[in-house]
Amino acid sequence: MMGNKNNQNNTGSEKRGESRKTLGQVLRYIGAYRILLALSILLASATVIISLYIPILFGDTIDYMIGAGQVDLPRILQVLVKIGVLIGVCAAMQWIMNTVNNRITYHVVRDIRNEAFEKIQHLPLSYLDSHSSGDLVSRVIADVDQLADGLLMGFTQLFSGIVTIIVTLIFMLSRSVGITILVTVLTPMSFLVARFIAQRTYSMFRLQSTSRGRQTALIEELIGNQKIVRAFGYEQRGQARFDEINDELEKYSLRAVFFSSLTNPATRFVNSVIYALVALAGAWQVIHGMLTVGGLSVLLSYANQYTKPFNDISSVVTELQNALACAARIFELIEQEPESAEKPGTLAPENEDVQGHVALQDVSFSYDKSVKLIEHLSVEARPGMRIAIVGPTGCGKTTLINLLMRFYDVDQGQICVDGTDIREVRRDSLRSQYGMVLQETWLRNATVRDNINIGKPDATDEEIIAAAKEAHSWSFIRRLPQQLDTIVSDESLSQGQKQLLCITRVMLVKPPMLILDEATSSIDTRTEVRIQQAFARLMEGRTSFIVAHRLSTIQNADCILVMRGGKIIEQGDHETLLARGGFYATLYRSQFEH
Repeated sequence: MMGNKNNQNNTGSEKRGESRKTLGQVLRYIGAYRILLALSILLASATVIISLYIPILFGDTIDYMIGAGQVDLPRILQVLVKIGVLIGVCAAMQWIMNTVNNRITYHVVRDIRNEAFEKIQHLPLSYLDSHSSGDLVSRVIADVDQLADGLLMGFTQLFSGIVTIIVTLIFMLSRSVGITILVTVLTPMSFLVARFIAQRTYSMFRLQSTSRGRQTALIEELIGNQKIVRAFGYEQRGQARFDEINDELEKYSLRAVFFSSLTNPATRFVNSVIYALVALAGAWQVIHGMLTVGGLSVLLSYANQYTKPFNDISSVVTELQNALACAARIFELIEQEPESAEKPGTLAPENEDVQGHVALQDVSFSYDKSVKLIEHLSVEARPGMRIAIVGPTGCGKTTLINLLMRFYDVDQGQICVDGTDIREVRRDSLRSQYGMVLQETWLRNATVRDNINIGKPDATDEEIIAAAKEAHSWSFIRRLPQQLDTIVSDESLSQGQKQLLCITRVMLVKPPMLILDEATSSIDTRTEVRIQQAFARLMEGRTSFIVAHRLSTIQNADCILVMRGGKIIEQGDHETLLARGGFYATLYRSQFEH
């Protein structure tokens, strides 16, 4: 029992510590707008002082008409005009304050989103591979929106509430010290009730936010792959997975809303009791001549005004728990370690200076350090060589490409280009030296021109058209409604057309080295022959790495690496490997002999 209690206390302390840390991070972003923040506090103070001064004027008005024949109409009218002017000024200040608060909130949200998105651009692929894109989208979009709602409520009500409490106390003391002490002693009870509830809402809001991220990831996964879902009859199982996560989200949301909704009625009950006690104490003082009727009305108004901020702050605290839970997920992303920093003095050679001599020397690598993948791999590709990589699924072909592009760093050994370890070369410079065409295509929702010139933004239309003709994509591009100016997306083109556009990108850039990973897998046989001819021209004088399952596409390679279990088990040209009668010959016969 004691052990469980200690564990609960430790968990509670950790959650409070996490909440305080997250709040500190949010305040760091807000601090960039300290001038606007100071203006907001100043306006909040001014509006509160004016709104609290108005009850005093109403109390004076009541005292100016305490009986028959004792109504001072001129002074009443004078006070009413003064009240009207103050109300107008107060309304204008509140409008300005809300505008400032909105500006602070959405500037902070913009900064957090920018930093989160920038971090995603620099995160290592190991992190992106282990987290669903739907969850990342949920953090950057939905969680930041929740944070914005919490911040806006905080700016709108928190500052005003604190100032209201302080100024109300000052004004109440000027009327009755005894009633002020009564209100001051009893009112914090409502805040303690709210704090008790708020401590139990943070964990629920955190679980709610996590479940929402999982739900977003599942929705994106199922909707983005509807053809596969329907082809394999996965609809019912997909629905079952969605229902499970949806029920989980409902459970956490209901608990969070239940606990947070207790705050308002609980604090209002405490406030009503305080109001009744002030009325009784004030009436007793009026009877004994210690207080005027107008003074009592002022104190009752202040008693209500004084307790109201506690209700508002309680609501803000509850909403902030939700906001901080969402912010914690955002900052968890922002605080992730980026790709290892470039070493001082890293090189950035120009592409025209790159010869393309690639050497892998005793390279070992694995994604999971407990499961070995590539071990002691050594390969040399001299400038202009065509290196084909074949082997069964999971043998390490794509991993080898990831290492060449330095998407991952080797665990042991080194990879050199022209005698320089690629870890001594800037990543962006290294990657610009390779032209890469993958089996998986990616298009921007933009014009054909914008999709082709990604690697060469300053390319002219003549260069783009020449590259398109060389890649055999011009035949379908010229039939599009606006040719190069046609807006395309992943859904508007066939898989083969998308792959042709990706090939055209490489044709346009003409890099010193090439990586072709099943580059013609979605293209018909006739077009593939033309593409192979275009690739043959493109590969002339360029070091090329070709990953292929269809062995017919690599028969002209200078060297074929046969991989199995992360190791090269055979190496040589097509004829040599066939004559050897080993694993490559078996693969070849399985494709061409029936």
